[in-house]
Amino acid sequence: MSAHPSPTTSLDEALRAAPSGAAVGPLTLRPLDPLKDAELLHTWVTHPKAAYWMMQDAKLEDVERAYMEVAADEHHHALLGLHDGEPAFLMEYYDPAHRELVGLYEPLPGDVGMHFLVAPTDRPVHGFTRAVITAVMAHLFADPAVDRVVVEPDVTNTAVHALNEAVGFVPEREIQKPEKKALLSFCTRDRFVAATGVSA
Repeated sequence: MSAHPSPTTSLDEALRAAPSGAAVGPLTLRPLDPLKDAELLHTWVTHPKAAYWMMQDAKLEDVERAYMEVAADEHHHALLGLHDGEPAFLMEYYDPAHRELVGLYEPLPGDVGMHFLVAPTDRPVHGFTRAVITAVMAHLFADPAVDRVVVEPDVTNTAVHALNEAVGFVPEREIQKPEKKALLSFCTRDRFVAATGVSA
């Protein structure tokens, strides 16, 4: 898989073409700093709304350790998403031939796995979560080596299933991971473009 475009590149231009991202304001990505960002991430992943992230009982040092491991892993990467310059979401992407889905499906060249988490807020912006997943997908497909994005959300996470469908994901089957029963789903570049209007 080739290197992704600069993670600090603004996603404004791509998102302006997408109805879901038209009104939320600028979204950008930067590399996650596992030490400097750990305290912020700890508040996100232990919030009740982040139950599906499965770090509800994590201590600060657990979060630091987890993202230090990601930072050192050539097959797993984390980026911090900014909204108007302020941290607002977390994006992770991984090589499913080496992480998360090993032995659970037959990966194809050009497959990339993805997770995202939107920060909890008392002032939700209409359409924001859909804009975030659109931005995440646009970033992944900006790499010409990526042909298909793979996700494995919990089978009970119906809100994310609907979001995934909105950007072009098609469920394939349920799989049993060590930590959950998951809905294995795929989105090709063409399906993403057709669903969102964002060129990829």
